[in-house]
This record gives sequence, C-alpha cells and structure tokens, in this order.
Amino acid sequence: MTLVFNQLVCGYGDTVVVRGVSGEVRPGHALAVVGRNGVGKSTLLKALAGQLQLTSGEIAWNGQALGDRPLHARLGLGIAFAPQENVVFGELTVADNLWLHLDDRNAERYEEVFKHFPLLQRRLNQRAGSLSGGERKLLSFARTMGLGAKLAMLDEPTEGVQPENIDRMASMVNRRKASGDSFIIVEQNLEFVAAFADSVVVLDHGEVVLQGSFAVLGRERIERHMVV
Repeated sequence: MTLVFNQLVCGYGDTVVVRGVSGEVRPGHALAVVGRNGVGKSTLLKALAGQLQLTSGEIAWNGQALGDRPLHARLGLGIAFAPQENVVFGELTVADNLWLHLDDRNAERYEEVFKHFPLLQRRLNQRAGSLSGGERKLLSFARTMGLGAKLAMLDEPTEGVQPENIDRMASMVNRRKASGDSFIIVEQNLEFVAAFADSVVVLDHGEVVLQGSFAVLGRERIERHMVV
C-alpha cells in the first residue's frame, strides 16, 4: 500500500500554510517531516490524514484518490493518525483509550505494546487524564500502533517522553516497517529521526527545502533549518 501526495496546498481560512508539497511513502518505508515550529508540519499531516481539507493537490492511497474522505473513513482504509494535541480522552481509563476504536478487547493486539511499555499495562485502570504529558504521548502512540494500520501518521510522538521509551518507540516502528507497514512522522528529535527514517522532508514556510535520506542530507544540514 503506497501513499502518494502531489502539490498539496492547504491552510486555515485565507491563510495558506502548506505550499505545493509532494511526496511518496511506500510499504515498509518511514518518512520524517522536520522543520522549525510553525512551518506547516502539523498542517501537512492533518491534510494527509483527512482532518483538514485541501485547497488544491491530490492524495492517492494504493492508486485510489482519497479526495475529501474524512479522518474516520481513512482509518477504515488502513490509515491511522495520532495528533500532536488532545492525544487522549482524559476522563476515560487507559484501557478505554486503547480499545475505544476497536470492536473487541483482544489483549493480543497490545501484546507487543505492553512488552515495550509495561507502564501502560500496569495503569490500565487509571484515568488517562492523570498521566503525565509524556505518558499521555506514550498512550497515544500505543493506541495508534494497536490499530494495526498499514500507514500510521504521528505528530510529535516523542514530546515529553523519557529517552528510554523513545528508543522503544523507534524499535517498534522499525519492527512494523520490517513487516511492511509504513509511517509519516512529524518530529523535532533528530536522534529519533535518525533511528527510524528512510527519508526526510524538511519544511520551511510551508515549502520543501530539503528532501532525501538522513544519511545523505546530514544532521548538520538539517539542523540549519530547525534553528529559529
């Protein structure tokens, strides 16, 4: 299953935020989207996920045009999205958050997640809103991975997360890639990006200014576009 997006333009009201961004994500491939704050990374991800309507451009999933299909319809096609903000339902338990979008509570679905993040298994009956910010991010990541989507889009998944858990996130992403799943991840942590990304897109003012593998682009070159 391949996602292709071409010349995407989108924004909010009369304000254009993303300007002509194109790319492709193949099975077993992870794309990192990086750049300074406010350059359009989250806006791009929302458009790809169906949360934000395009002004122009095209998105195709396995050769099928997605058009204006909303977020929930794309989930049915195997595309999952974890936003940067409002990542969990605070009044629900950790368990309810994990199984909210599922038809059953088969524990095998989260076996790998609990192996990597035993803290979540210990806190299944705890209200999600009482978790720390980093723990809520972990819960959002775990829920997305548990959906078994062929393409997962994650917006700043490591924000506030402890370093050892970031390493486990990278490990899970790489294991899923090996099985053919793909990822688009907006991220500021370049250590994390280096651990999982097959390719990197660097945005500035809503436009692609660098594109290629992390190794070829080089960390120093990427960092120049992340300094305010």
